Amino acid sequence: MSRREPFVVHEEDCPVEGADDGAFGPVHWRTLLSGDRSPTDALTLGVATLATGGPERPRLHAHAHPEAYYILSGEGVVHIAGAEHALRAGTAVYIPGGAVHGARNTGTEPLRLLYVFPADSFDEIQYEFPEASPEGPG
Repeated sequence: MSRREPFVVHEEDCPVEGADDGAFGPVHWRTLLSGDRSPTDALTLGVATLATGGPERPRLHAHAHPEAYYILSGEGVVHIAGAEHALRAGTAVYIPGGAVHGARNTGTEPLRLLYVFPADSFDEIQYEFPEASPEGPG
């Protein structure tokens, strides 16, 4: 049985997750839509914030699900499959499933991005960290 039903949520009503020294570096996020938290399915959506003053290189990772970013504010770069791309407000990014990637803040204000996965729940996303991955936000 589908869990789909209309649902509205405000970012400030969702708990802040993440840590300054966790697997992803200094990044925090709020999961807005995820089947384990909301009466939704098929999409997981949230907002991530990468702080200023982070490491020079992102913490690279991969997961089987494709992912999309939409940059809300700030400036940064995203590394995808060995290539680097500039990020600024209004930028959309598609990351194929399995692609090694990571983002970092290069600006003077927090980098805020909307992320989305084609998954019922954030719990379905299994992160892998290549051994050669440098430390940093991602």
